[in-house]
Amino acid sequence: MTATLPIVRLFRSRGPGSDRVAFIELFFDLVFVFAVTQLAHHLIEHLTPSGVLETLVMLVAVWWLWIYTTWVTNWMNPERGPVRWMLIIVMLVGLVLSTAIPEAFTDRGLQFALAYVVIQVGRSAFVAISYRRVGLPVPAANLVRITIWFGFSAPFWIGGAIVGGTPQLMLWTVALAIELLAPTLLYRVPFMKTVALEAFDVAGAHMAERAGLFMILALGESIIVTGTLFSRNEITTSSVLALLAAFAGTILFWLLYFSHGAEHGSRFIQRAQSDSGRIARLTYTYLHMILVGGVVLLAVGDDLVLAHPDDPVDAATLAIVTAAPALYLLGNLLFKRSIGRPWLRSHLVGMAALTALWLAAPAIPGLTPLALTWIVNGIVALVVVIDEYVWPTAEDEDAGEDEDDAVRADESERGRAAE
Repeated sequence: MTATLPIVRLFRSRGPGSDRVAFIELFFDLVFVFAVTQLAHHLIEHLTPSGVLETLVMLVAVWWLWIYTTWVTNWMNPERGPVRWMLIIVMLVGLVLSTAIPEAFTDRGLQFALAYVVIQVGRSAFVAISYRRVGLPVPAANLVRITIWFGFSAPFWIGGAIVGGTPQLMLWTVALAIELLAPTLLYRVPFMKTVALEAFDVAGAHMAERAGLFMILALGESIIVTGTLFSRNEITTSSVLALLAAFAGTILFWLLYFSHGAEHGSRFIQRAQSDSGRIARLTYTYLHMILVGGVVLLAVGDDLVLAHPDDPVDAATLAIVTAAPALYLLGNLLFKRSIGRPWLRSHLVGMAALTALWLAAPAIPGLTPLALTWIVNGIVALVVVIDEYVWPTAEDEDAGEDEDDAVRADESERGRAAE
């Protein structure tokens, strides 16, 4: 029994405080800040339909690496030596992958593909072996299934990198399609027993906090891109206004997610208990990809506006500047709906207004990128203001429920003490 105790400690307990985010997890995220920055720069340098698709494929791949590692640290204790070293190794290989992003569809495709496959297969196999050594065959079998699915997609990643060109984009898209489909199929594998979704239970508070921290990192990346470009440009009235517009846009994005979404999502998944696996899969695994995509587009749009604030608006700048908040509003709409909120009409109206602006902008004489981004900020600000008047009642109800739960728990504890 004493021989297996260190192995057992590799996994999180489900006691009070066990869902705390460890410092090594925050340290781990630094690699992905760099990756998101690389993705934004790749899109800025490839503002073509194929460039957008390339960036989208790599963005989903980067998110898929991060979210699967988050699931692992939700189950395993990242403060134990073997788990910590696993994360450090993933960081190193993730850094190799991130440096390949600018040339992933030219000279460094194989570097990107091999790094991706090594992380996904190696990390999943590590967890499967750890579960097996502890004597937990069901979760061990689940991780074996996940490893098999990553092994199935691996030839498409590596083969695409070898052939290059248009086939590379197609093969990498197939690889991601396989991996995105796998969770919805519960990682079914022939001749292996299928398990229920409840087997993939999570510590809800940890999952929600990790997702929120990634959103902060992504928004921080937007500030980094904006600040870097501003520091290199001549200081003019237009450049200062463009910097203020970029900063205001980032704050508005933060308010949309954190004011009336992140905290409620944390409470919602904690209350779900046995349904936490389903919520983690839909809300924090799939839907957050849309939110991260909106933040990346925001950084790209800010870069384009800062570079040429007073030029006539071109088609690419118009598309990026209006698509970023529209995509982010869509992500927030679906996210908040998935955690029990109604369909928010403010978000739908905001998306409709941004679409109308995109259609009408070419007919507006003298419209500049600077003016466009302030109009967009005005639309998003209106959504935020509406939410500030609509949401407090629902938030107060949540707070009341939390207080009632606390009172009932206290009364129950007193009853047990009296007995």
